[in-house]
Amino acid sequence: MKYVIGIDLGTSAVKILLVDQNGNVTQEVTKQYALIQEKPGYSEQRPEDWLEQTIAGLAELLEGFHGEVTAIEGISFSGQMHGLVLLDEQQNVLRPAILWNDTRTTAQCKQIYDKVGEARLLDITKNPALEGFTLPKLLWVKEHEPEIYARARTFVLPKDYVRYRLTGTLHMDYSDAAGTLLLDVANMNWSSELCDVLDIDVNLCPPLVGSHEEVGHVTEEMAEKTGLSSATRVFAGGADNACGAIGAGILSEGKTLCSIGTSGVVLSYEQEGTKEFGGKVHYFNHGAPEAYYTMGVTLAAGHSLSWFKDVFATDVSFDVLLSEVATVPVGSNGLLFTPYISGERSPHADAMIRGSFIGMDSRHERKDFVRAVMEGITFSLNESLEVFRQNGKEMDTIVSIGGGSKSSEWLQMQADIFQTPIVRPSSEQGPGMGAAMLAAFGCGWFASLQDCADSFLEMDEIYHPFQENVVKYKELFAIYQDVYGQTKQLNDSLSRYRM
Repeated sequence: MKYVIGIDLGTSAVKILLVDQNGNVTQEVTKQYALIQEKPGYSEQRPEDWLEQTIAGLAELLEGFHGEVTAIEGISFSGQMHGLVLLDEQQNVLRPAILWNDTRTTAQCKQIYDKVGEARLLDITKNPALEGFTLPKLLWVKEHEPEIYARARTFVLPKDYVRYRLTGTLHMDYSDAAGTLLLDVANMNWSSELCDVLDIDVNLCPPLVGSHEEVGHVTEEMAEKTGLSSATRVFAGGADNACGAIGAGILSEGKTLCSIGTSGVVLSYEQEGTKEFGGKVHYFNHGAPEAYYTMGVTLAAGHSLSWFKDVFATDVSFDVLLSEVATVPVGSNGLLFTPYISGERSPHADAMIRGSFIGMDSRHERKDFVRAVMEGITFSLNESLEVFRQNGKEMDTIVSIGGGSKSSEWLQMQADIFQTPIVRPSSEQGPGMGAAMLAAFGCGWFASLQDCADSFLEMDEIYHPFQENVVKYKELFAIYQDVYGQTKQLNDSLSRYRM
């Protein structure tokens, strides 16, 4: 039996999957690491912590592996997007990595718009200037830590650094490069125009490769530390959302992913890189060869539900909380919730907006509020799907993963609000499986990633829209869309009172 390894370098932990030729996960190891938050809005990690825990995880996995080590033919990666890792001339780390959820760079985003222009930035990168992206972080270091910036010779993203230490070769794949705000997304090259306008040496940008491309082998040193064979082939891998899409089989037109975790994502496959969405949703290079994806983000999806439980329902489990929802009618008895408790990303890039319960009265019970929260999260994701549709996108299937796929009531709600059949995978492994599939494809096990998906992935249940519910949710969604505009000024006025 042959095997591949998928390494998913997340924000709180690295997850390592050993996958056999049939797509079965035969072993799984997770290793955690710390987050550094020295000031409000700051979020950093030590790249060495990623490396140490990845090595420890691989060593633990190999200890439990009873086959021939040479049967593990390939490794690939998924990784948290946007994080800035600066390296010097000897490719040593210059400072802790600034992560995707770091928000210190508002001034640098304004600087990008002032110098480049919002329209031109969208022409090149297909995305707006947001604090989470890599370019604003690079400009922040240039302004606030000039001595470190002067020593920088290249930058990479989190998984790229770990892969470099395992192989000794330095690259960045297109799917992750698209999240830097320096890639010409349609033409798949670094934008010398952006670098020139912003006075950034284009040579700081690393060599680009496809997610499925082989970039080296495990070094002798790392083979000794991990137990892997030095003959093990290493493939570039992709951004976590791109790998999540691969791991859910989002590999052809009409296929869309809905992932409800702490944040929420709707992601749809695109064959062409020429569509225009006006920055309302993200537009990135896929991990699949010569493909793209559109993506909308709800910042506080599952977080809205966990927040409600932590504040108002500490005495019950999530299972109990969700089981009550089935007895509440569509529309939560006239109660509406907007999940803006952490601001919002798509289609409203607004860090200042805050959530609302609209329509409360004394008859409402806890279960009404819970259903309203679930409906509000789903409405928010549907706003991004509406942007897709308004730009000519047709979606015939939505694959639902994450916390939102654990509740049959929520899956039916998604089908009714999205007006599309919802499919739940029989086994969900997320971005780590996508990384393993890239390794399997790279090793030549399959002629295409689609063939790999057909072999590795199985779908469980299908939820079809109920027409009666669809009609009601259309009316409610129109009301939901009004709330942002009606509450924006109120929230701006209240912002000075937030502690």
